Amino acid sequence: MLDIVILAAGKGTRMRSAKPKVLHTLAGKAFVSHVIDRSHELDANGIKVIVGHGAELVEQRLAGPGIEFVQQTEQLGTGHAVQQVLPLLNAEATVLILYGDVPLIKTETLRHLCKKVSESSMGLLTIELENPMGYGRIVREDDAVTAIVEQKDCSEEQLLIREINTGVMAVKGKHLLQWLPALSNNNAQGEYYLTDLIAMARAAGITVETTQPTGESEVMGVNNRQQQAELERIYQREIADQLMVEGLTMMDPARFDCRGNLQVGSDCVVDVNCIFEGKVVLGNNVYIGANCTIKDSVIADNTEIKANSVLEEAELEADCVVGPYARLRPGSKLAQGAKIGNFVETKKVQIGKGSKVNHLSYVGDAELGEGVNVGAGTITCNYDGVNKHKTIISDDVFVGSNTALVAPVTIAQGTTIAAGSTITHSSEKNQLIVARSKQRHINGWQRPQKPKK
Repeated sequence: MLDIVILAAGKGTRMRSAKPKVLHTLAGKAFVSHVIDRSHELDANGIKVIVGHGAELVEQRLAGPGIEFVQQTEQLGTGHAVQQVLPLLNAEATVLILYGDVPLIKTETLRHLCKKVSESSMGLLTIELENPMGYGRIVREDDAVTAIVEQKDCSEEQLLIREINTGVMAVKGKHLLQWLPALSNNNAQGEYYLTDLIAMARAAGITVETTQPTGESEVMGVNNRQQQAELERIYQREIADQLMVEGLTMMDPARFDCRGNLQVGSDCVVDVNCIFEGKVVLGNNVYIGANCTIKDSVIADNTEIKANSVLEEAELEADCVVGPYARLRPGSKLAQGAKIGNFVETKKVQIGKGSKVNHLSYVGDAELGEGVNVGAGTITCNYDGVNKHKTIISDDVFVGSNTALVAPVTIAQGTTIAAGSTITHSSEKNQLIVARSKQRHINGWQRPQKPKK
C-alpha cells in the first residue's frame, strides 16, 4: 500500500508572481501536475497535497480522483508540513514524500526508492553534486547514513560533503506517526525539518537506504524564472531525443517545444521553432515547416504543413498541403489531397478530396465536395449576428475570386461563380452565377481636385 504526500504550500517569492509557485508551468503543465502524474503512475492508494499560499486556486486546478488536500496555514518547515497529514496516514502504508516544485522526477526512480522501505528500513533519495552549496549534506559513518545537516547548520568539515539530500523520501506510515510529533525547531532557521527524521530513524535502529536519480535534473527544484527556463529546455531536449530515437528528423532539437504528447510515424521532419500542444499524431512522411503551432490534431501520411501555419483540433487525410501562413481552427477536416494555401482560415469545415482553397480566404461552417476550387478572397458569411449558418459547395464547383457566400446557401455540382459575386441564393447543377453590379463607363469624368491656395 502506497500513500503519497506532495508538499505544495509555498508562495515562491522569488518567482515574483501572484500565482502559487507550484502552478507555474513546465511544457504547458503546472509543476505540481507533473508530480501528480508520476504519483498516478505508481498506483498510489491516495495522494495528499499539502496546500497553503493560494490554496483555493491550487485546489481548483488540481481537484481530481484520489487527490485529497490538506491545509498548512503557517509555513514552519517541511516537517511541519507533513505533520498536517498525520491524521490521514495509514500506519501500514509506505509513505512517499514529494515536492510540488520538483517536476522532472521519474517514475522509475521513485519505484526504486519505495523498494528500500521495510519494517526495518526507510528510503532516501540523494545525489552527489560538484557544487553542493545551499543543500543539506548527507552525513555517514561506516557508509551508513546517520544524519542530514542543513547548510546553515553545517560544520566546516560537513560543508565539504558532496552528497546532498533531495528531500524525497519514503517511510513506513507507523514510523512517521511516531517520529513527526517529536520534531524540534531548535535550529538556525527555527523550523521543523523533515530531515531530522534521519537521526530519529538511526536512534530507533531503522536503517536509511539510499538511491540516486539518473541525473541532477530529476531533483532540481524551481525557485525562480531562470531555473524554470533551464528545466524547460532540459525537459524539451529529453522529449526531442526520444522522438529522434523513434525516427523523427529535427532540424534543430534546441528549437522545439512539445507541450503534450507527440506521436510520429516514419520519415517525418520537423523544422525549427515548432510547438506541439495536447495530443498530436503525425503519420508517415509528414513535413512540418518552421514556426508552426499544432494542437490536438491528426495529420496523415505524405502531408506537408508549410511554415508559420497554425492547426487546432484539425484532421488531415493523406497527401494534403497546408500553408504557409494558414490557420485551421477546430473542426477543420481535410480529405485526401486537399490544399489550404497562404493566409487562409478555416473553421468547422469539411474540405473534400482534391479541393483547394489557395489564397486569402475564410471558410467556416461549410462543407466542400471533391474537386472544388475556391478563388482568392472568398468568404463564407456564416454568422448573422446571432446564429451560425452552413454553406454547402458540391463537387467540381469553381468559386471565383472575391466571392461572398451568404449562408445558408447550397451551390450545386459543377457550378461556376463569377469573380466578385455576392451569393445569397442556392444554384442548380452546372450553372454560371454572376452576382455583381453592372459595370458602367462614364465619359468626360472630372477627377476631384485639391482647392487652390
